[in-house]
Amino acid sequence: MDLLLQHVINAVSLGGTYALLSLGLAIVFSIIGLINFAHGELMTAAGYTIFFMLAAGVSLPLAIVFAIVAVAILAMGIERVAFRPMRKADMTGLLITSFAMSMILQAFFQNAIGARPRAVAMPEALSGVVNLGSVHLGIIPLMSISITVVALVALNLFLKHTVMGITMRAAAEDIDVVRLLGLKAGRVVATSFAVSGVLAATAAFLWVAQRGSVDPLMGFVPVLKAFVATIVGGLGSLTGAVAGGMLLGIVEVLAQVVLPPSMVEFRDAFVLGFVILLLLVRPQGLLPAPTGRRS
Repeated sequence: MDLLLQHVINAVSLGGTYALLSLGLAIVFSIIGLINFAHGELMTAAGYTIFFMLAAGVSLPLAIVFAIVAVAILAMGIERVAFRPMRKADMTGLLITSFAMSMILQAFFQNAIGARPRAVAMPEALSGVVNLGSVHLGIIPLMSISITVVALVALNLFLKHTVMGITMRAAAEDIDVVRLLGLKAGRVVATSFAVSGVLAATAAFLWVAQRGSVDPLMGFVPVLKAFVATIVGGLGSLTGAVAGGMLLGIVEVLAQVVLPPSMVEFRDAFVLGFVILLLLVRPQGLLPAPTGRRS
């Protein structure tokens, strides 16, 4: 029973990280129909920001806040420089631009900082455990779950109780109507990128806290899995993105536990096999968006 609880905590912690990344992808997709594969590099940028801030002696909370602000600004800059000029391009053009931005940022990190992983000096307090009777739960997984819950609640309040949040929800339904109402669609799109940057930076901290290092390709695998989670949940559906991320995290940890040691290295293959079977049954995803838009 104790071991089961530890596995549940680990699954929810990993699933929460995927959920935050999936939400960032889903918010942008729901408004402009673009899967932003440079989202992983936003995560990497946040990881490096936290690394350099901690190395400079800045406290961890301040380093996280600075990373969130910096990556939100970077996300809006990418939208302004790379995606806004391509606004009228077809899906293929947008995807090529997305991949190009991802490659450019990866090359920048590798040449400006270095290709080797950098160890991130997290406070020693985060390496401790919470003892609940005979159960020993890590501080980092528990903190990951707490931060994920807070981030999801904050995003829900933003989307439902602020003017910009309501406008973003309207744009997700039909951005052309938003333009006809005289609202600035460009500002809505820029805000969606900023929100995705905030989510990427939050997920980056959780990922770095668990890995203890950052490297130029850090964001590639988690964002690829977040993309899979977005598809499983239903492209363009914010609720589906959370559900897909959580499900993927649970299945991944379950595969780690159930598979024999000789098969653990094929864990991702089994997880993707499960995803394929699920999509055969639910091709539109678990909770598809009302508009049903897919690429």
